[in-house]
Amino acid sequence: MRASWLRDGRSGLIDLLLPLHCAGCGTAGTAWCPDCSRELGGLHRVERPLLPPGLPVYALGRYRDAARRAILAYKESGQRHLADPLAGHLVTGLRAITAEHQLDHRWCLVPAPSRAIAARRRGGAHVLRIAHRMSALLTARGWPTQVADCLVTARGAADSTGLDAAERVRNLSGRVLVRNGRIPPPTAQLVLIDDVITTAATVAACSEVLGTAGRAFGAVLSLTATAG
Repeated sequence: MRASWLRDGRSGLIDLLLPLHCAGCGTAGTAWCPDCSRELGGLHRVERPLLPPGLPVYALGRYRDAARRAILAYKESGQRHLADPLAGHLVTGLRAITAEHQLDHRWCLVPAPSRAIAARRRGGAHVLRIAHRMSALLTARGWPTQVADCLVTARGAADSTGLDAAERVRNLSGRVLVRNGRIPPPTAQLVLIDDVITTAATVAACSEVLGTAGRAFGAVLSLTATAG
């Protein structure tokens, strides 16, 4: 806990000392400019062979250009102040999904799990941080929302960069686990939150393991998705 606090403190101090530049285009004076924010301003249905049938899966933009640079700056370069604008985009998207599918507005956010080694390198689980920001924003707007950090990636899972769909499935097979004591109640409406959908192997693994615990996602929402 103390180490995490120190990392957050150092990151915040760096943010104060260095002038802000847009993570998408480099424009001075802002962390995320209006022009770049439009790249995460849509809501696109994601289709992949690995996805469970009938599950509404959406992304706000393509994993390219400014959106890709912002995600990498946030999770790989320590620009944690980007959690707030990224969470804001996801909140807008989740509200749209709720209206589109006539769902209950009381959501339980399940962050996609990170490998432990990656989370330590990044100073914490980056999607979990965004999920907590989302919960605060939604609750403040009258949508009582909780976060269930109930999934974990076990040891043995490799970095998925460069793996094809079949390799990603094998990489995660049996390695996405439910955390004891953190399973949401049966009445909770669950949405999986992620930053990038590529082959959807992570979505499939998370859906499968929660299914064994008698739970199911009502939707999946990601900041971005690759072209296919």
